[in-house]
Amino acid sequence: MDVEILARIQFAFTIAFHYIYPPLSIGLGLVLVIMEGLYLKTGNRIYEQAVRFWIRIFALIFGIGVATGIIMEFEFGTNWATYSKYVGDIFGSALAAEGIFAFALESGFLGVLIFGWKRVSPRVHFISTIMVFFGSLFSAVWIVVANSWQQTPAGYHIVGEGLKARAEITDFWAMVFNPSSIDRLLHVWIAAILAGAFLVLSVNAWYILHKKHLEIARPSFKIALAVATVFSLLQLFTGHRSADGVSKYQPAKLAAMEGHYDSSSRADMYLFGYVDNRNGRTSGLKIPGGLSFLVHGDFNAPIRGLRSFKPDERPSQVNSVFQFYHLMVAIGTGMIALTLFGSWLWWKGKLFDKRWLMWIFAYSVLLPQIGNQAGWFTAELGRQPWVVYGLLKTSDGLSKIVTANQIIFSLILFTLVYIVLFVLFLFLMHRKIEHGPVDYGTREEIEDGARRDNPILEH
Repeated sequence: MDVEILARIQFAFTIAFHYIYPPLSIGLGLVLVIMEGLYLKTGNRIYEQAVRFWIRIFALIFGIGVATGIIMEFEFGTNWATYSKYVGDIFGSALAAEGIFAFALESGFLGVLIFGWKRVSPRVHFISTIMVFFGSLFSAVWIVVANSWQQTPAGYHIVGEGLKARAEITDFWAMVFNPSSIDRLLHVWIAAILAGAFLVLSVNAWYILHKKHLEIARPSFKIALAVATVFSLLQLFTGHRSADGVSKYQPAKLAAMEGHYDSSSRADMYLFGYVDNRNGRTSGLKIPGGLSFLVHGDFNAPIRGLRSFKPDERPSQVNSVFQFYHLMVAIGTGMIALTLFGSWLWWKGKLFDKRWLMWIFAYSVLLPQIGNQAGWFTAELGRQPWVVYGLLKTSDGLSKIVTANQIIFSLILFTLVYIVLFVLFLFLMHRKIEHGPVDYGTREEIEDGARRDNPILEH
């Protein structure tokens, strides 16, 4: 393999592994806010026990997420030095803003969230929960802004030529609100909330199936189901808006997503299929003119196809883009169907009567994770061969002195470290879930020392 392919594989591997955790922390943060808000409003200690249980899960996810995210910053400098120099002014502003306004907020209140039950009032603790949730949302803002600028650059000018060229910000807010940032941010936020909600659904479905902690599992399941239902429906609209933006600003990516080659014809919408890129043909089950209708409101409107782009300016892995995109859409549709069916049974008073449904929910934690990964691969593979769309090609962003052997060696090391981290994460997660929620007693009992001195540390 050449250096470019290896460098792309390494970065894809590290970011895909890291991307398991931040969405979980965002989605779980919202569930914590809802549960603790219900506890303050009703005084029902069931919600308190649920919150304290999920805070321990949240802390584990947050810690692994931070550890896996640091490595990517080093890769920018080692494997992608030319790219880092080119986008340094843009990314420096966005990532500095993340550190100042997001990570500091989230980590600053995290200590109160985890250790503050005996030390601050219930309202102050609730505020800290909200601040941690907002911090995770703000963190996503600046990461998505930086990545969206690569997709639809705005608010910049180019200084220098050749290897000395770099992009400089001319309008900070134009850079922040580039053409794709808002739609992509909403799409990412909702996908993250679904990841957290389905984690809560999965764990509580497991408790219900094994008849454990039912007094906490059932209300917690209902809260997560309500969140998952609302946001799975919202994702349908943000997904459409995001795809509409792709049609305007990245037409080659849209053509690859639907395997569309001929610019003079209407564009079909495939439910599933296969793209033969060598012969420029796509086969499968399709809705004739469906893509044309979604983009233009006309089943016969032509859409620009892949043949209208130069071969070196369009995605080379068209079938991969096609399959990842359709996998994401299929999972999103499945989550809508699953949550609506569950909500209907809830309304009928039969939610917990279907053991087969609880088994589906127990494994449903995988759905948003697979969907998130498929969406990310669609966005990044569809942008190729550009690392900054229309400005800098991926092959030109590589470091000039890094060798294939060096990347292979570091990739092997990263793989081993990540395997250890993932096994450790699963072990600790399983241990906490097996232990389950703990009855900590009333706040007065805790303060009087009737319970263990520090139950959060112990459990």
